Amino acid sequence: MKFIRHFAFMGILFFGHFLCGQTLTPVPFEQNDNATPTYPEVIAFYEQLAARHPQLNLTTWGTTDAGFPIHTAVLSTDGDFDPVALRQKGKTIFLINNAIHPGEPCGVDASMLLLRDLLEHPEKQALIKDVVLVVIPVYNIGGALNRGAYSRANQNGPAAYGFRGNAKNLDLNRDFIKCDSKNARTFTRIFHYWQPDVFVDNHTSNGADYQYTMTLIATQKDKLEPPLAEVLTRVFEPRLYAGMAARNFPLTPYVNVRSTPDEGIAGFLDLPRYSSGYAALHHCLAFTSESHMLKPYRDRVRGTYALMVTMLEILRDEGARIRAARQKAIGAAMQKDSFDLNWRLDFTQKDSFLFKGYEARYKPSVISGKDRLWYDHEAPYEKWIPFYNTYRPTARVARPVAYLIPQAYSEVIDRLKWNGVQTRRLAKDTTLDAEFYYIRDFKTRDAYEGHYLHSGVEVEKKTLTWTFHAGDYVIWVEQPASRYIVETLEPQGADSFFAWNFFDGILQQKEYFSSYVFEDLAAEYLRQNPEIAQQLAAAKAADPKLADSARGQLDFIYKHSPHYEKTHRLYPVGKLVSKVKLPLR
Repeated sequence: MKFIRHFAFMGILFFGHFLCGQTLTPVPFEQNDNATPTYPEVIAFYEQLAARHPQLNLTTWGTTDAGFPIHTAVLSTDGDFDPVALRQKGKTIFLINNAIHPGEPCGVDASMLLLRDLLEHPEKQALIKDVVLVVIPVYNIGGALNRGAYSRANQNGPAAYGFRGNAKNLDLNRDFIKCDSKNARTFTRIFHYWQPDVFVDNHTSNGADYQYTMTLIATQKDKLEPPLAEVLTRVFEPRLYAGMAARNFPLTPYVNVRSTPDEGIAGFLDLPRYSSGYAALHHCLAFTSESHMLKPYRDRVRGTYALMVTMLEILRDEGARIRAARQKAIGAAMQKDSFDLNWRLDFTQKDSFLFKGYEARYKPSVISGKDRLWYDHEAPYEKWIPFYNTYRPTARVARPVAYLIPQAYSEVIDRLKWNGVQTRRLAKDTTLDAEFYYIRDFKTRDAYEGHYLHSGVEVEKKTLTWTFHAGDYVIWVEQPASRYIVETLEPQGADSFFAWNFFDGILQQKEYFSSYVFEDLAAEYLRQNPEIAQQLAAAKAADPKLADSARGQLDFIYKHSPHYEKTHRLYPVGKLVSKVKLPLR
């Protein structure tokens, strides 16, 4: 009976009545709607589906930290799987990622149902006549293999599921810039091979309780180039919200709150470390679906299915417009004079919308005796709440002509290349004037995803005459990956390579002095450079600790003398701010 009931529901949701006697490839979810298949079962299903349908191409890519390749299941109605040829035919490419957090497997089951239904109801393939689906069935394979029933304490089903961390215990939805995992490195190959126009990453939420089954993170509009921001806010989102309501899965923005939803929701800032923020760096319309953790698993799968079908309808009707907006955005970014790096939510700007929630109440905790929050399902409400979704840039940099990177930083060069950045190399040693940064201040958080992430970076700009060597890299900014280049190579960026510790060697001073030796040298240096003596006197007057520290005063003189290494805290990436003819190979 479960098979018949859920089979019928999915058909009504999307396709209407199934043809009598038609044999469909079975999907495990239809047998048990509180279960999600194991990783081997998922791959076996797609192998079976691909064997039955030549319009589905199942391909393996690279490897992961668990030692397994990542699969893509590509549905192309005309059997063409060449992305260049498909673009020439006017196809829109839609990339779907599942199980980045395998404890949130709604997308795994929903994608299996979706591809099966599209393939085995040919009369419905008009929906995807001009759309190519590229589905990653399971991205975090290591997490999927680490299966259990207790790690998602806040979640209502399924009965067993995978774990958030991958085989190296990394959260892969923080890894898209640093690419510590083999998973992320393989993903970049898939992403840049297909160059999707639209991307969705399927998740399950944490956080507050409310009536909705489905919530959505759309990539932050203020970070997009105007052509893409316009098509997102005026075309895609209005149709998506209307379409989901028509399917009885009303949608709300992701419930990102400081306390409870009735006080307002803040738009989520999807930094480049996240999948949707990464996709947006490459001018792709990107979304994160978040089904609500407390809803029954069957409803979360159905809601995710409905979301993807609604997206397909939009792509069917608006694909050409979206593709054109994306190309305009790429061109605009290549020509723009400056780039915004960091963002802050503007709480003076707000919209409002009618939100369906539950009254938040408090009662004594049986554990602590202190007041604890609970949501009263006997008191549902619909009320207008604030939605804060305007971000203002807090750092802006002028676009350089090029960046010059010493070849020693091969890990940085690798990541640039993985992301489609075109690089050249100097043919011989070259001395030129370039703009550099000295790192003057920054904050560092505790251990985070295998790193000690820097933030609040303050820099001092200097123009230096510098010799770069044969084999060092030149990165011209005027190329399709311009935004990725700037946001990763400018150290102030929230997810720059500097922030992720790729340049930490420059932060440690390598040479010092012995006080008893340097005393006489320092005295002679002050005698020959009275302006330094004046600066020291002013510094002592302003800082009693310095005035009371013999070592501190010697250090002040040392750092104002030729003995102090010029490379301490010198960010080693130079910038050309005007065109220069370079010897390149």
